[in-house]
Amino acid sequence: MDFQLTEAQDFFKKTVADTIDRLILPKADEIDEKDEFPWNLWREFSRLGYLGLRYPEEIGGMNADKVMCMIFYEEIARGSVGFAQSVIMNILMGTYFLYRFGSDAIKERCLFPAMRGEKIATMCFTEDQSGSDLGATRTTFVRDGSGWRINGTKMWITNGPICDFCTVLATSDPTKGLKGLNFLLVEKGTPGFSSGQVINKLGCRGTVTGELIFDNVWVPEENLLGEELDKGVFYLGEVLDEVRLMTGAMALGIARAAYDEALEFARKRIAFGKPIGVNQLIREKFAEMDTLMNAARLMVYYGAWMLENNMESRIIAAEAKMYATEVCLKVVDELTRIYGANAFAHEYKPQRFFRDARFLLYGGGTHEVLKDFIGRTIIGKL
Repeated sequence: MDFQLTEAQDFFKKTVADTIDRLILPKADEIDEKDEFPWNLWREFSRLGYLGLRYPEEIGGMNADKVMCMIFYEEIARGSVGFAQSVIMNILMGTYFLYRFGSDAIKERCLFPAMRGEKIATMCFTEDQSGSDLGATRTTFVRDGSGWRINGTKMWITNGPICDFCTVLATSDPTKGLKGLNFLLVEKGTPGFSSGQVINKLGCRGTVTGELIFDNVWVPEENLLGEELDKGVFYLGEVLDEVRLMTGAMALGIARAAYDEALEFARKRIAFGKPIGVNQLIREKFAEMDTLMNAARLMVYYGAWMLENNMESRIIAAEAKMYATEVCLKVVDELTRIYGANAFAHEYKPQRFFRDARFLLYGGGTHEVLKDFIGRTIIGKL
């Protein structure tokens, strides 16, 4: 068993970390406070090529393996979770189905510009009545001439209000549940496609999240992204493990940032004539945090390695997402305790980490849903 990064992965990690330290960390507090999409940072970051991270070099991508992707997700979340959400949506969920199923024309019009940062992508799953319960999707589409007619509303869409195109989860028949799901491409400017309310979030600020409305939207035949009708849930399964591992990697990034902040504070904060880091109960916190973070990292990166090697990874991906996120919550909570009352003030970083960490509880499936999935998978049909 080899737990060492390859030479290429190690070089990539150092390069990405340097980019995050130089470009994103200095702006993280400002992004959170303003809660506005950082267009200048987006343009500057896009020029570095990371938005093509997952895709082949021959189409302008970086051809990164799954472990390298986790490295990137962890590092950018360490910098700014708000900015990371927008970037990762472009890299993974927002463009995956275009690369997998899109025509050459769609790729030229949408995928390639998104890889260059010239267009912003998003994926539309969630509705008011359906989050983890995708079978309850009520956005519908029907055949209309040489294309499809879409009606419905999506909520909690990352990049939604600023997107140039979106991949929409819709059903051919609400009574079919999961068996009626499909993915369709809708582009900005299509009649009937509009943005609704913008959500004022507790954390992950700086990424614009909101409502997208599809009012009798017509798209051509080729915008149905899939080889067969009503196979959307199957196609989703192909990428869901990576989405869950990505969320776990982002949790590691927040946890690392919080841990580093706690360590610096424990070394410099003087109480009763000495740094608080010399106290046994404070040292105990760091021992526990470090242990938990190492365990979570092993799960996330092991899952990525399994995914890269085409191994069954459904359970480990769900467990890694769930465990890493809970570890992240534990670490940021301990940071607030080590910081004391200053952690409650907006001028210090702990409150930002505390708010950001909560968001990861929901992406990729709530932990209640994941636990049920893991248990059912292990036990099997009775």
